[in-house]
Amino acid sequence: MLTRRPAGLALAAAAIAAFLAISFELARFLNAESDERGQVYSLLKAQARGRADEMLAQLHGCRADPRCRAQVAANARALHRPGDVKILAYHSATAYSLGSDTGSTRIAWTVVNRGLPVVQCVTVRRTGSVLAGRSVTLLRLSAPIAREGSC
Repeated sequence: MLTRRPAGLALAAAAIAAFLAISFELARFLNAESDERGQVYSLLKAQARGRADEMLAQLHGCRADPRCRAQVAANARALHRPGDVKILAYHSATAYSLGSDTGSTRIAWTVVNRGLPVVQCVTVRRTGSVLAGRSVTLLRLSAPIAREGSC
């Protein structure tokens, strides 16, 4: 009877270690979703404040692309409005991808009592993997699209 107890304890310890490892990896995986949403929200806040330089700092490679810079400047001018940005709808094409991926995130947002909702597309690149860790990079932000439009 004594020989079974150490084996049972070892099995329980292995099961707990496996559970913790899986939980840790799942948390890292889900954190990429939160990271993307946080970066997009920060970009939209800079846009609503009319701060094109802040937007350029958040869009990888945009400062070197004249078309991207022009779009950012136009967005900052046209969509400048005081108040807090509220996200109404969020759909990411790269959500829950297991490997590296690039796609569009469709976002509907508004500033309460400051006009109709705005719908835009953000090009997002995710790199890494579930095991190696993930990173999220914002590449481009579109002009407003039709409210029922898709990216």
